[in-house]
Amino acid sequence: MNLHQFRFVQEAVRRNLNLTEAAKALHTSQPGVSKAIIELEEELGVEIFARHGKRLKRVTEPGQHVLQSIELIMREVGNLKRIGEQYSAQDSGTLSIATTHTQARYVLPVPVAKLREAYPKVNVSLHQGSPDQVARMVIDEIAEIGIATESLSEYPELVTLPCYEWQHVLVLPPAHPLARKERITLEDIAAEPLVTYHPSFTGRTRIDAAFAQKKLQPRIALEAIDSDVIKTYVRLGLGVGIVAEMAVRDDGAGGNTDLAVRPLGHLFGQNLARVAFKRGAYLRNFVYRFAELLSERLDRNLIAKAMAGHGDNYDL
Repeated sequence: MNLHQFRFVQEAVRRNLNLTEAAKALHTSQPGVSKAIIELEEELGVEIFARHGKRLKRVTEPGQHVLQSIELIMREVGNLKRIGEQYSAQDSGTLSIATTHTQARYVLPVPVAKLREAYPKVNVSLHQGSPDQVARMVIDEIAEIGIATESLSEYPELVTLPCYEWQHVLVLPPAHPLARKERITLEDIAAEPLVTYHPSFTGRTRIDAAFAQKKLQPRIALEAIDSDVIKTYVRLGLGVGIVAEMAVRDDGAGGNTDLAVRPLGHLFGQNLARVAFKRGAYLRNFVYRFAELLSERLDRNLIAKAMAGHGDNYDL
């Protein structure tokens, strides 16, 4: 048995048992993938996959155990590579970060710049997606660290730590009647056309839950994943907008005050952004340093304890 066979089995599962797609992802041929998997099954003396003709239909019971062992082996192979890079490359390499658009656009620029200043030989690769996609990228080792508000803590394969809290804010034209109100209510917002995030992004679940609790039906005019898009359509008069507070922190700079901003924490509560690492992964020095730059609440000792499985409550 060899690592190529293990990779082929893993990729077949990731591609929903489609060997053609697995072969494309691995830059090899479909017959080669099929042959390698069959050879591994013959060597182990068990069927990893149940088949209908030449098609894979499902993972067998012994196959589930084989997959768990392959996952452990491949994780440790990845760790070995990172250990080698750590001690041979002298803090150079690539830091791959999976995150949402809001985090990438408004939160990460300063920590990334500071990391590059401290580790000039380290390249940074940003992968953007939905919170669930962020989690999958960390699990699949496309990224070493994930940052998002939703979903990360729901994956047992990940170690997650709280990073910082934030609230939603209302953005609207300065002449809008709600801009003159001291305390905005859910009823006020429900009466207006609303421009806000897509349901799977940036704390939207809290917004929906607050309206549902009051039995209110918001009038959604437009949904987007990009805070800048939301603000653009508010400026065009499509409605009032709800965005993350970090998306408006720089809006007053340079005299840019064409939108009024009102806090909504009293309506939707506080949101918690979290960082995630794959459980059991070896973290290089600059990964620890980047996490520390993200939040003063994070330090190397805390992360190392969490990765080692010591303690299970790291709430803010």
